[in-house]
Amino acid sequence: MSENTEITAAQESLPERASERAVTTPPVDIYENDDEFMVIADMPGVSSDTIDIHFDKDVLIIEGSTRAVEGELKALAREFTSADFRRSFQLAPVVDVEKIAAEIKGGVLTVRLPKSAAVKPRQIPITTG
Repeated sequence: MSENTEITAAQESLPERASERAVTTPPVDIYENDDEFMVIADMPGVSSDTIDIHFDKDVLIIEGSTRAVEGELKALAREFTSADFRRSFQLAPVVDVEKIAAEIKGGVLTVRLPKSAAVKPRQIPITTG
């Protein structure tokens, strides 16, 4: 990530949560253009019904969980266990909170954080007098 300080990891400032399941910090890539920030997180095994994304006091919190295989199957070998994913980011006040959108596809979560109009670059027209 570059020297941009508009969005920063905030995990260490959040209260610790107790859980019997493993909690994993998903790896993320963060991108920026003139219109938005984009957070892309690897969350394999997480589906849209097991993910929660919320924004509270300038902190974006991403949480998700995987589910164990259920039913009449008996595990003969097990290398993967159910896990919870959790990641949070401190957002600068330049994000238009009402327009935050997210989608998950193939275990990859994409969160789009549009910038408010007040901070977007703007071309100033020049008039002749």
